[in-house]
Amino acid sequence: MAPGIFSSVKEKLKSLTQGSDESVLGIDIGSSSLKVVQLRASKNAAILETYGEIALGPYTDIPVGKSVKLSPEKTTEALLDVIREANVTAKSVGVSIPFSASLITLLDLPKVEEDQLKRVIPIEARKYIPVPVSEVTLDWFIVPEDNREPDAFDRVEKETMMQKRGQEVLLVAIHNDTLRNYQGIMSTSGLTTSFYEIEIFSTMRSTLGHSPAPVMIIDFGASTTKIYITERGVIRGSHLMNIGAQQMSETLARTMSWSFEKAERVKREWGLNDAPAMTREENDRVHQALLSTLTRVFAEANRVLLGYGKRYNREVLHAVLTGGGASLPGIAPVANNSLNAEVEIAHPFAKTETPAFLESVLREIGPAFSVAVGAALRKLQ
Repeated sequence: MAPGIFSSVKEKLKSLTQGSDESVLGIDIGSSSLKVVQLRASKNAAILETYGEIALGPYTDIPVGKSVKLSPEKTTEALLDVIREANVTAKSVGVSIPFSASLITLLDLPKVEEDQLKRVIPIEARKYIPVPVSEVTLDWFIVPEDNREPDAFDRVEKETMMQKRGQEVLLVAIHNDTLRNYQGIMSTSGLTTSFYEIEIFSTMRSTLGHSPAPVMIIDFGASTTKIYITERGVIRGSHLMNIGAQQMSETLARTMSWSFEKAERVKREWGLNDAPAMTREENDRVHQALLSTLTRVFAEANRVLLGYGKRYNREVLHAVLTGGGASLPGIAPVANNSLNAEVEIAHPFAKTETPAFLESVLREIGPAFSVAVGAALRKLQ
């Protein structure tokens, strides 16, 4: 995340910001589960102290794996439960805001002085925000000009229309009601909130390296899939799909005449790998049911890749798959065969120091914790 971005949000919430503890907590309140990660700084390293995840469905008597919209009171209850179960001791926290509760868009504007830009942006924002601007907290950031030398990622094409225009501005907006709800949850939980940031910035921090090359991030959540393209640490495109890992379980349950609970369990345990207790025909039916959702996700990701190439004259050759759905067994080869880019599964815990005996477990569950790890890392920085 670029310096200064979201500064107005932090100013609005500065009454919540106090000194940091030795240990810090990153919190990710998703649609189907709530994740926390506690880190501690030691000799320029981020030490993993504890982590935890709790399903939100049971708080409204629906199955694990289904998305749910909890009241602030129920969310507070779930947060306190996972804090207790994970033996969290940190009181200073960073909190992610869901992408679906925010707006991130790029504005193409003529080159003008910054003072004039401050007057233009609220006017332009009205075109993209479906509520009065007074009801949201706005921030914006001028995307630096691309003055690099041509490289292997450039297409051999003429300059695009966008490149001939003036400048790009990254616009960020969060509804004030969303911020107030999160403020109430954290206050009731007895936590000191240092910052709120939209989940994509946390994900970028925990999953991306320092390469200047453009990268696609596919965040495969329970109810939605978010597709982002970033370059040089800046979001250059974002897209939201209203399908996710929950749809895979629902399709599998219908296909096999199973309960949702059984479908969710089989999906998590075996995914696209063969389950030894099933026949060849049954395994094939399971795989096809799961692939019906994945095919739609990867087809849309390829469309986003194509659109980015046309807009920016740049090839995206690398993609990172994150979110709980990225932990589906067997997803990596399918993603590599389906996407027009080389795919890796996110491993956010690689940015931390962890016990060796936890390596395989943390790699397996890591994609679901990308946001929580990224929020905690920002607090340490």
